[in-house]
Amino acid sequence: MTPHDPVVCIDLDRTVIYSAAALDLRVPDADAPRLLCVELYRGAPLSFMTEPAATSLRALRDIATVVPTTTRTLDQLARVHMPGPPARYAIAGNGGLLLVDGVPDPDWTAAVRARLTGCAPLAEVESHLRARGGTFVLTLRTASDLFCYAVVDRAALPDGWVDQLAAWCAPRGWTVSLQGRKVYAVPLPLTKSAAAAEVVDRCGGGPLLAAGDSLLDADLLTVADAAIRPAHGELADAGFTLDHLSVTRSSGVLAGEELLEWLRVRTLRASGSDVLAG
Repeated sequence: MTPHDPVVCIDLDRTVIYSAAALDLRVPDADAPRLLCVELYRGAPLSFMTEPAATSLRALRDIATVVPTTTRTLDQLARVHMPGPPARYAIAGNGGLLLVDGVPDPDWTAAVRARLTGCAPLAEVESHLRARGGTFVLTLRTASDLFCYAVVDRAALPDGWVDQLAAWCAPRGWTVSLQGRKVYAVPLPLTKSAAAAEVVDRCGGGPLLAAGDSLLDADLLTVADAAIRPAHGELADAGFTLDHLSVTRSSGVLAGEELLEWLRVRTLRASGSDVLAG
């Protein structure tokens, strides 16, 4: 890549890679696309993308700096093997970790830690979440010593519980997001958009494209020059729209295929001041 080439930040889970439960293939088995396994967990296949999606991703990586951008921890991210060589940059821990050639950048880590000093400590939020839990909380975990999340039984989750947690967290500088079976509590300054801006700076200031499906992706999609989200997920449920945001026609794993091809085509259009119009 050369200076000013586009940077493309792509969320992973339910944006470009999908578990078997999230595939949402609404076609006869005989018409289903061929799937490529991109993640193993305990020796079993866990996440997939379609073969056309893999082709679009390889082509996209030839014309842009593609940055996997995820809330996953380092260990969780290390299980994912996308098509092509390892990415030069990757963002983990919802922006708390910037990987350069697979190694967390210490300067970025220190800068993030400094920004978090104005928020309540992780231990305080984790303790409150543990105390407010019940049998509907299946697991409570911390991630990268940055934020915490609870895996919950959605059917048993009490009405209003997430809203009450959010109301408690807000004055302490934390935000709450429900994504599938996970309830995330994340410090407000911990954002994917800040890490994406750092990558853009390091790459010479080119245009930023982005894709994501969850509320934790909203800030990233907002700051991008052009963005796309799937027709499913938290942002779809919330009716999230922006003037520069496109939405896939498909849902499930076919949305991942569609949005990667959209990013490839839109990146090819990038030129000068007419960055990504049309």
